[in-house]
Amino acid sequence: MKILVPVDGSKCSLKAVKYAAELATGLRSKSSIVVINVHDDSALYQMGSYVDPTTIEEYLIQTSQRELKGAQKILSQYKIPHNFIIEIGYVAETILQIATKEKCDMIIMGSKGRSGIADVLLGSVSQRVSSRAKQPVLLVKEIGRAHV
Repeated sequence: MKILVPVDGSKCSLKAVKYAAELATGLRSKSSIVVINVHDDSALYQMGSYVDPTTIEEYLIQTSQRELKGAQKILSQYKIPHNFIIEIGYVAETILQIATKEKCDMIIMGSKGRSGIADVLLGSVSQRVSSRAKQPVLLVKEIGRAHV
């Protein structure tokens, strides 16, 4: 089974990486994990006349590399084949394209990511991916402490 795990550096996305690794470890069939980090650069187009587009792309790649470090640390503890993909584009659409391109059997992702208020206004990435994916999508929730 090939599992795609989108990671944005949030605790919830790292919990999804760990869940995917444990699931893959427990499967009898040969499994692998593809970890993807996507940054939407559409808001940065306005800066194009002030900043070189190459500089923007380099910045986004460096940010992605930082956000993937937690996933690398988790996966280093497991003996599961894995690889990392960094993409720039519309987040949900890019995740869906990579899931198809990589022939992933399943997508495991955090239910909440880094986008906060944008989720309320535009809908979450996990919501868009789960409603449009051709493969099963498992959403991992971060369960916090109840406040009394």
